[in-house]
Amino acid sequence: MATKVRLMCFSSLSLWNSRSRIAQPARFKRVCTVLGVLILASLAPRCFALGQPRYVETASSPGSFTLVQAGAAAKLYVDSSDYAGVTRAAHDLQQDINRVSGVTPDFLQARKSLSGNVILIGTIGRSEVIDRLIREHKIDVSQIRGKWESTLIQVVSHPLPGVARALVIAGSDKRGAIYGIYDLSEQIGVSPWYWWADVPVRRQSALFVKDGRYIQGEPAVKYRGIFLNDEAPSLTGWVYEKFGGYNHLFYEKVFELLLRLKANYLWPAMWNNAFNEDDPLNPRLADEYGIVMGTSHHEPMLRAQQEWKRHGTGPWDYSTNAAVLDSFWEKGIERNANYESTITLGMRGDGDMPMSETDNVALLEKIVAKQRQIISQHLTPTLAADPQVWALYKEVQGYYEKGMRVPDDVTLLWCDDNWGNIRRLPTPAERKRSGGAGIYYHFDYVGDPRSYKWLNTNPIPKVWEQMHLAHEYGANRIWIVNVGDLKPMEFPIEFFLDYARDPSRWNQDNFSEFTQLWAAREFGPQHAAEIAEIVAKYTKYNGRRKPELLEPDTFSLVHYQEADRVYAGWEQLTRQAEAIYKELPVESRDAYFELVLYPVKASAIVNELYITAGRNHLHAAQGRVSTNDLAAQARVLFKEDADLTYAYNHTLAHGKWDKMMSQTHIGYTFWNEPPLNAMPAVSEVQPDADAKMAVAVDGSAIAATDNSASLRLPPFDSFNRQTRFIDVFNRGIKPFEYSVKADQPWIMLSSTHGAVDKEQRLTAAIDWSSAPAGTASGIITIEQRNGAAVKIAVVERNPSALTRASLQGFVENENYVSINAEHFTARTSARPIHWQRIPDFGETLSGMTVMPVTAQSVLPPQPSASLEYRMYLFDSGKFNIEAILAPTLRFVPGRGLRYMLSIDDQPPLLVDALAHDSEKNWATDVKDGVRKVTSTLSVNTPGYHTLKFWMVDPGVVLEKLVVSHGSVAPSYLGPPESYHNLQASNN
Repeated sequence: MATKVRLMCFSSLSLWNSRSRIAQPARFKRVCTVLGVLILASLAPRCFALGQPRYVETASSPGSFTLVQAGAAAKLYVDSSDYAGVTRAAHDLQQDINRVSGVTPDFLQARKSLSGNVILIGTIGRSEVIDRLIREHKIDVSQIRGKWESTLIQVVSHPLPGVARALVIAGSDKRGAIYGIYDLSEQIGVSPWYWWADVPVRRQSALFVKDGRYIQGEPAVKYRGIFLNDEAPSLTGWVYEKFGGYNHLFYEKVFELLLRLKANYLWPAMWNNAFNEDDPLNPRLADEYGIVMGTSHHEPMLRAQQEWKRHGTGPWDYSTNAAVLDSFWEKGIERNANYESTITLGMRGDGDMPMSETDNVALLEKIVAKQRQIISQHLTPTLAADPQVWALYKEVQGYYEKGMRVPDDVTLLWCDDNWGNIRRLPTPAERKRSGGAGIYYHFDYVGDPRSYKWLNTNPIPKVWEQMHLAHEYGANRIWIVNVGDLKPMEFPIEFFLDYARDPSRWNQDNFSEFTQLWAAREFGPQHAAEIAEIVAKYTKYNGRRKPELLEPDTFSLVHYQEADRVYAGWEQLTRQAEAIYKELPVESRDAYFELVLYPVKASAIVNELYITAGRNHLHAAQGRVSTNDLAAQARVLFKEDADLTYAYNHTLAHGKWDKMMSQTHIGYTFWNEPPLNAMPAVSEVQPDADAKMAVAVDGSAIAATDNSASLRLPPFDSFNRQTRFIDVFNRGIKPFEYSVKADQPWIMLSSTHGAVDKEQRLTAAIDWSSAPAGTASGIITIEQRNGAAVKIAVVERNPSALTRASLQGFVENENYVSINAEHFTARTSARPIHWQRIPDFGETLSGMTVMPVTAQSVLPPQPSASLEYRMYLFDSGKFNIEAILAPTLRFVPGRGLRYMLSIDDQPPLLVDALAHDSEKNWATDVKDGVRKVTSTLSVNTPGYHTLKFWMVDPGVVLEKLVVSHGSVAPSYLGPPESYHNLQASNN
């Protein structure tokens, strides 16, 4: 498919005064990746359409068409016989040119008025002017004629009598013309999000279109759209305040956004709403705009659930109430017979619930047959072309697997598990069905194991990986994504829709480019690389644990300094986002707050709140007087969350988005949202009247006041060269002094004495230049002045036969080797099957998966692609091999999600990641964002060994491996990656 190009926009917005919760650092600095430098260096004062050729410039070039110059603009022409939606979109272009240049073009619909420079807009077969240009060979539309939603944009000299130059925008159909119009709008500098995210428009006094032809071919996915769902309280509260309800005034804003994003499909809000009834203009204007309307997976025959609640009589049960239901459905088909739609078939229980257990396949087949009969009895040309869709959602997929079938012309809409993991994809036989297949996907969900509705928690590497599977397996008739309230999901919505239109443009090697181009379009090239990194990082952080799932003990407060690292990561991200906010022009700050700063700060506050509550619990158990400070800090964070929400709803853009951030998000106790945000519980302590020293160390929840408790720091080794902490704290009101000493000269301490009011953190490390070879131990003694002493055991490991420089691969420490999947020491392929890195995928670094994803499964003795990890082990015997995988599901029927493991030349062990595929295990996997699968292999001797991870089934995404001899300290993200020397290994 041909590519196209877009432009960056600026405009004016109100200033939102950022609170200074965290001290501002010097301007956030970083070295951009080579890719980022190349992308941004190519940007002129404006940015272009995301990933597509640029044809609008601010300076003329030979043969270019003048859009605006010297206070004059080219005229706009649309034939009066063309679609009303094309004329309406052309009026938007007229306004967009004015937004950018301050000049309003003349809008013409009479050919006799044409002269000078003209933008000629029309649909092939509906525009007399476009058809004349085709007949006279002024334009060649052979590449788009008869195609779906395709566009030709071309500069033409002397196209008509009296017209010197024309920019022709010709559509193969209505939406082809409309997309061409909005493509030009974006090229001149109007973001698709100019209204929905307040992205400013930068003024330009001159605009030119480069001489040439620009083709936008057929989209890969025919129907591409969004589902406004789970829309209360936020979207509904905002809609009723600003528009008075879900009427055409609201939906016109949604329709325009979808068309600017080159989407064509909408499932409307349906919680207590009925699109067709709430405002009779809704369906008429949707059709006029060019939006294909559908109903959700459980609302058959173009009738909303609320319509049944308003008008239905008797039970929602076809076995006992068939005549009433048939009449109800027939009225929906009659009402919408001439509006472009998709028609949901089948039936679920009332209120999006499963049907009763007694309902069977035969009854459902009878229902579908009757529904199709109703459609055929009222057939119009529009109904004849409307796709009929069977949504295989939740238990309905089970009916299909048990043998229920629908005619081949019905589209099978496969679904994810509501958590972004596709449940099933078409088999080769199913790909031959004329109705094709599609995907119903989720960025938002209400239900088990926990609702998530608040913010964007959808990293685009994960979205890409799953939708790439869908595309490659032929599920490309319909892509619809549940976007909740729409507003917090701007970024993933655009990626989802862009990828649906042209999957060939975005792959695992360049979706970071998409983020940078998006940031440059919305905020300019100066900070685009930094903003892109912030957006990628906050969505990655939210993707590893959704905010609604956080608990005080989610991240380990004891092991690997995990909670501290998570807290610090959010603090740093917030500082970076706030620093950029201050450097942006005032007119860009509202958009930046909505798209970047608010989700970063809001997510950071909630993570920090739960970690602070967890620290409070730990400190209370240890008897620290700082417990009370942490309780107070938690209360401050809880208030900051409320203040930030208030700023979004009331201060931002002069209150434009009031109520849009009303979703509760703190204090979940079961799957559904809390009625109000509820601060996590905190404790307070009553300190002793006198000073009382106690000590806690890295890696342990135990605190000691003397030698009665055994304190031991985690071991030090000469490869990882750890720094460990020791907390000296007070259990009393009065301050105390203390001294610190080590009995070995190679133990380095950050301090030898100090005075404590509440607590002080010391660090311990090893001087490896003087540490003994082999294993050595020592003691650190901390003594309160005129008080008790606490001893801390230290162990260092410094093997003489192995050094950092001589190491080949990874090395064991603390009885484990932790490996990020992309850090293989070798990989083999079995062409065309090979392992491919997905950058920034998952919880830690990235993911490794097999390409092509449609490859056949491979079992011995067939050769298979493998990843190899060379490592040095100090232990022998049985080792646990924990594979940390993406929570991919069994999307190919009759096949698992298998891989093989082997050490050295031992026979490989076949592992099915879905061997324990219970509802409970699935819930754990989706909450954690990963699936952890543990196998056992044996190592006969210490020394170098190679772990091999073999492909069996495509679809496995490997994020991390943890090889352990015995137990590993528990944590959410697993142990940090072990020291490795890949350069030496690959020599």
